[in-house]
Amino acid sequence: MDSLDARMERLEGRLRRWQGLTLAAFVLAGAGLGTAALRDEAPPPHAGELVASRLVLKDARGRTRASLEANRQGGAALVLNDSEGRPRALLGVGEDDSPRLRFSTAEGESLAELMVFSDEAPRLTLSKSGGAELFSVGLQVDGSSRLELADVTGRPRAILGADEEGSPGLLLVDRRGQPRVELRVGSSDEASLVLEGRNGQVFRAPGVQ
Repeated sequence: MDSLDARMERLEGRLRRWQGLTLAAFVLAGAGLGTAALRDEAPPPHAGELVASRLVLKDARGRTRASLEANRQGGAALVLNDSEGRPRALLGVGEDDSPRLRFSTAEGESLAELMVFSDEAPRLTLSKSGGAELFSVGLQVDGSSRLELADVTGRPRAILGADEEGSPGLLLVDRRGQPRVELRVGSSDEASLVLEGRNGQVFRAPGVQ
């Protein structure tokens, strides 16, 4: 029979082996939980993906030539600058999700702009240096269309359009903004012409079917 000391040594050896296995299991479990936590807090980016809220491109002189930015209000824009670092072109999406393309003067005044409202109403405007819109054409949300030609002050002088049913019309306006000539084709294809003089006299041509 084994002595008491021998039996005690074998029992202590078994206890040490169980303690080692238990410690290893806890270490592995802790490492697994730590890895999972890191994955939840900071998911790795996809291969080739760069994540940033603002990117700036500078030339050899250190001047900003382009910037790409997403702001906190939900808008995003790509701005291209000239050789002096002044913004000249913009491609962006506003806070209301309306996309916009704009070209500006060196002083920042808009010369041409294409914009879409409510996913269905595009509008193109051309302006002179100084801000006055001289030309605009667009579709309205109700399905009508409108083209405007303005004078140097930005006042519309000739308006060509079609209503939501497609009936066309032409309106000519004087320098005070008063309608002087109106030519229309109605929904039943009847034509009409109205002329208004300076003193309020009105001439209406007979309707023509």
